[in-house]
Amino acid sequence: MTGRLFLIPSTISDSQVDHVIPAYVKNIASGIKHYIVENERTARRMLIKLGITIPIDKLNFYTLNKHTRKEDISDFLNIAESEDIGLLSEAGVPAVADPGREIVFLAHKRNIRVIPLVGPSSVLLALMASGLNGQNFAFIGYLPVKSPERVRTIKEIEHRSKAENQSQIIIEAPYRNNQLLHDMLVACGNSTLLCLAIDITGENEFIETHRVDYWRIHTPEMNKKPAIFILQKKD
Repeated sequence: MTGRLFLIPSTISDSQVDHVIPAYVKNIASGIKHYIVENERTARRMLIKLGITIPIDKLNFYTLNKHTRKEDISDFLNIAESEDIGLLSEAGVPAVADPGREIVFLAHKRNIRVIPLVGPSSVLLALMASGLNGQNFAFIGYLPVKSPERVRTIKEIEHRSKAENQSQIIIEAPYRNNQLLHDMLVACGNSTLLCLAIDITGENEFIETHRVDYWRIHTPEMNKKPAIFILQKKD
């Protein structure tokens, strides 16, 4: 039997698992003994939260993060020659703004069947709720960390948004949210639309879209809160 690679979603806030992840995901995860994860501790916590039936100590974990050697990544898939294996994201869906992309690409090269499972994606949920262009959008991901370069990049993104009538989706490490928002409010024109989607699916979920000049006056505190930024310049 040839194994399969299941892409298993995680919660993206402290929301109840059954509010955001279908029951069938638990059933599939309960049949998997091997997991590729970014952090073993949080992966164990998520699987317990999911309510899988296999004892956690009976599972095998393979760590994939920025410290993992490239030559080791391919070895993680060796088990899939005979058994199913799960790719578990730290938050949301695997392989989107996530190092798991490399595993998925290698699985296709090795003719291992890849099966994505339904779960919360902060990128899509934010876009759905933004009221901005959902037919033409670009997921930019992370911007440069240093402020001068980041401001230049934001201005380029704003110009591209207007030229292509395209929503631009940006994420940041939660502890740098305030700095990113500050630079966006400095770089963008007054009429540029900006959606701030904070703690999506959580108890304190906040999703609002306003002009940049509104946000300069009503600036929310975003430090250490998971967030998505969506920018669109229309005029």
